[in-house]
Amino acid sequence: MALAADGGLLVIACACATPSALSHAKMAAADAIARHAGPDHPAFAWTGADAGSRVLPFFREMTVARAHPVTPRMRRVVLAGDAAHFDAASLHVRVLIPPAGRPPVWPHADDAGRMVWPKGADALVPRIYTVRALDRARGEIALDVALHDGASTPGADWARGAGPGDRVGLLGPGGAPFMPAAFNLFAGDETALPAIARMLEALPADTRAVARIEVEDAGEEQPLRSPAALDLRWLHRSGAPAGTSGLIEAAVRAVPIPPDPSGVRVFAGCEQATARRLRAHLVREAGLDKSRMSIAAYWRLGHEGVDIGE
Repeated sequence: MALAADGGLLVIACACATPSALSHAKMAAADAIARHAGPDHPAFAWTGADAGSRVLPFFREMTVARAHPVTPRMRRVVLAGDAAHFDAASLHVRVLIPPAGRPPVWPHADDAGRMVWPKGADALVPRIYTVRALDRARGEIALDVALHDGASTPGADWARGAGPGDRVGLLGPGGAPFMPAAFNLFAGDETALPAIARMLEALPADTRAVARIEVEDAGEEQPLRSPAALDLRWLHRSGAPAGTSGLIEAAVRAVPIPPDPSGVRVFAGCEQATARRLRAHLVREAGLDKSRMSIAAYWRLGHEGVDIGE
């Protein structure tokens, strides 16, 4: 992206390799102008490639092909549609759940490239999920959704009721691919289980993997496979509220970290406070550099999930 002054005009030029990247770049520029100039920012429009297009190149409408339980508290929803732009590195998607009983109204781009969301009765509920499995030949994307209890769990409610032919929107893909090392440590609860399972499957055979995964009970355990030498332990919270057991942190502390940090890679996904404690332990006590780890707060105790999955 390049900026230049032309008389009294600000000229912004974007050049990107793909339509999706170009759309994101134009959106970022337009959002920055609106943010810094305030509510009275000048209107503007782009020229050149895709100028005036209302289509978001990273959006797809998908339909539910089928859905079935993986465990009593995990349900797989398989979406069918255009999956040609997905690949092995495509980790996350944002599912847009339309209101029940209404034809969906999807987001689009305005002249400045900013995303326009439907409002009011047409408002969508966004949730981020991991792509558990991808079949580009069949045009299918599988999502595993944790079925949490609670008064407001729209993602879980959608997964419970999803049936063939239901329409949803999909934004993405996003997320950086996991870069394996000689020793790979994975930790998390059921919200991170789809990501951990997929990463384990992609590890090279000459690596080691240690996985510590918290679930409710033995009925929530899943068969996980990996070409790597895998040390897998399930942690049962047995009725303790999710995010309060301390099991993940204790299990990670008990894992011996190899002395050479350049051969270590860590992935963790869990409740926000647990993620912070894991990060502090691995940096301050285990001596790992932050560049060697990806530790994500997938949810926050006491707060309704907004856009981090459920």
